[in-house]
Amino acid sequence: MASAASRTSLLRTRIMDFITSTATLPLLLGCVGVFSLCKLLQWLRTRAYVRNAVVVITGATSGLGRECARVFHAAGAKLVLCGRNAEALEELTRELAASRATEVQTHKPYTVTFDLTDPGAIVGAAAEILQCFGYVDVLINNAGISYRGTIVDTSLDVDKRVMETNYFGPVALTKALLPSMIRRRQGHVVAISSIQGKISVPFRSAYAASKHATQAFFDCLRAEVEQHDIEVTVVSPGYIHTNLSLNAVTADGSKYGVMDKTTAQGRSPSQVARDVLAAVGKKKKDVVLADVAPSLAVYLRTLAPRLFFSLMASRARKEQKPKHC
Repeated sequence: MASAASRTSLLRTRIMDFITSTATLPLLLGCVGVFSLCKLLQWLRTRAYVRNAVVVITGATSGLGRECARVFHAAGAKLVLCGRNAEALEELTRELAASRATEVQTHKPYTVTFDLTDPGAIVGAAAEILQCFGYVDVLINNAGISYRGTIVDTSLDVDKRVMETNYFGPVALTKALLPSMIRRRQGHVVAISSIQGKISVPFRSAYAASKHATQAFFDCLRAEVEQHDIEVTVVSPGYIHTNLSLNAVTADGSKYGVMDKTTAQGRSPSQVARDVLAAVGKKKKDVVLADVAPSLAVYLRTLAPRLFFSLMASRARKEQKPKHC
């Protein structure tokens, strides 16, 4: 009787003979070639969609916004960078202008300084944005603020502040630029939401509420502007290694000032920015950029809500002090 080792050896030999047979090897190589060609064409289509497109990025001076500026600039986009800090915007513009590591022609960015939480400033800012190139191809609503605190201790002013930055500001800017897109029958609106726009996590009430509102608004917008050939993409990242938690507001409105463990272990903003570029180039409608556990939680919330609610309640009990979550 043949030994287990000899049977294994015989099996390996037969598998190799099958793979290297005249019929199978060309088929395998052909499949690999077709797959590689599809990936190349997809990459070229993404680059072609963004190249020379006028791309507006809010919250461009730090975190994901800054990385998006770098990625879209390298892809050949004509950037309009927006933020509250004029000096930081100019510094980013100089950095991008000095960069040469790209295979496509790049363009010197424009900057528009305004506060997204000031309703009176947005109409004027939109007009200034349109003056840069005469139109906008892609609007990336990225600016945002996070929050940490218990609901019972949080003043309504803090809830309003988070909503102004994360929801009303992007909505107002989108509405101000939308008519020009409709007239051209061309445009792409991108909302950088969060996985917390799909599920709610304890001690993030104001932030989660603002992101749920963002998801709902831009889902409605997508349906309404489809007839005008305008694209809408909602991107929902998980934790990103930025200063978002450091700059978060607390229940009394003060700065949180702590780098959460989950944030410190989050994805790099450069990788997320590349994923945003790919999502825009592929005209994706809704994109979740999160690890397995948060992604599964989205489905768990729908398919097994009682279990999800129990898990969130357990998490809330464990996180007696939100600063250590």
